Amino acid sequence: MSNVTLHTLTARKQAGEKFAVLTAYDATFAHQVSSAGIEMILVGDSLGMVLQGRDSTLPVSLDDMAYHTECVARGNQGAMIMADLPFMTYATPEQAMASSAVLMQAGAHIVKLEGGSWLCETVSQLAERGVPVCAHLGLTPQAVNKLGGYRVQGRTRESALQMIEDARRLEEAGASMLLLECVPSLLAQEITMNAGVPVIGIGAGPHTDAQVLVLQDILGITTGRTPRFVKNFLAESDSIQGALRLYGEQVRDGRFPSAEHGFD
Repeated sequence: MSNVTLHTLTARKQAGEKFAVLTAYDATFAHQVSSAGIEMILVGDSLGMVLQGRDSTLPVSLDDMAYHTECVARGNQGAMIMADLPFMTYATPEQAMASSAVLMQAGAHIVKLEGGSWLCETVSQLAERGVPVCAHLGLTPQAVNKLGGYRVQGRTRESALQMIEDARRLEEAGASMLLLECVPSLLAQEITMNAGVPVIGIGAGPHTDAQVLVLQDILGITTGRTPRFVKNFLAESDSIQGALRLYGEQVRDGRFPSAEHGFD
């Protein structure tokens, strides 16, 4: 696959063509994921739970993220790499710029941060300095203690309107992408239709421009309860590479996610 860029994915949205995103945290799986044609790799702070065995993403450090981003970059075969800014590494615009520089120099092509309109100044300053940003709305795992757990967000009229406003303002501030996690499908559809930038969903229904899942989840390598938005693609394939390709195909042709994977 030729190198996927922000321009590539923005053109996909404008053409009404979906794309697939998966996490990876090391060179081997980055090679497998990108070789399967998955357009974007997310080096997520989910590694805190998936690799480190922690009960949340909060303990993940910037050094952790830089190390795993470097590993992914070495194995990548043309996918766009997005890396998470971990908890409390972007509390101010100045801190966000320093943290983003570390991840971009480690091999990221875009950084992701969690939060609403309060991040507009940070997003604007990063964008002005050449750092593409994905703004993560809905269930924001770094705020799990404030949210009271891993709960669907945007179910009340007030919270839905606030999320719509946050999405609009963050895009105006310069966000190059949006990510919606665990929000009602109709709300995700409205935000996606009104956004001029690609919108990635996880537990946000079938109407977003792209889908992201944790690599281990689509391979059935899970511990504890499996979220309703997860599907085991390895169960429908005879190899890991086949499962990766099947995931990409089903995202692009709209077979995944189905209604059973979303929230009302």
